[in-house]
Amino acid sequence: MSSALSVSTLDLHYGAAQALRSVSIEVAPGKITAVLGRNGVGKSSMLRAIVGIHSVTSGDIRFDAATLGKLPPYARAKLGIGYVPQGREIFPLLTVRENLETGYACLKRSERRIPAYIFDLFPVLRQMLSRRGGDLSGGQQQQLAIGRALVTGPQLLVLDEPTEGIQPSIIKDIGRALQFLRDEKGMTILLVEQYLDFCRELADNIYVMDRGEILHSGPAADLDRPEIRKHLTV
Repeated sequence: MSSALSVSTLDLHYGAAQALRSVSIEVAPGKITAVLGRNGVGKSSMLRAIVGIHSVTSGDIRFDAATLGKLPPYARAKLGIGYVPQGREIFPLLTVRENLETGYACLKRSERRIPAYIFDLFPVLRQMLSRRGGDLSGGQQQQLAIGRALVTGPQLLVLDEPTEGIQPSIIKDIGRALQFLRDEKGMTILLVEQYLDFCRELADNIYVMDRGEILHSGPAADLDRPEIRKHLTV
């Protein structure tokens, strides 16, 4: 069962600096929604607010009809929100298996298992179960980070720049995995990304951010419009 996310008029401050200004987005159930924009425009801040890492100044976040309010990250994970952070943040001294098993934390004891489909999506993880996370390449670590989030059994998967610093072959693997999760698992996916071709191929809907605000929302085909692209080029 997929769930929809609704973010309404979100403001977020770091001290006196305002990172988000009345940000509102709708993430349709069973669809891939991409948020694009240059570095430093507030995309990651928005994701961290959604998963509960950053407290918001004002605004409302609703997931599957529940208001998230001040719920901590672990409570949001129990509700079905999986998070793949920017930079992967795997545990370098734990094995691949142990990294995956950290996803058990929000599960009932009877549900604590690694779903087989994760190894179908990312076969390298099965081959490297006993290897330390820090010994994996950057692309393999990204696959591990996505696998760890999937162990939690999410209805909504939130990814922060999953293609950053990743070799093209693994970017294709990640793209195929996200398509499978949407099309075969009915999963709702929200991703922040700067790689336009990746979003054009995958996303159903897009939002464009600049200076902490949403400038545009629409179908992924809008990425071909010159007035949209000008907000995404460095």
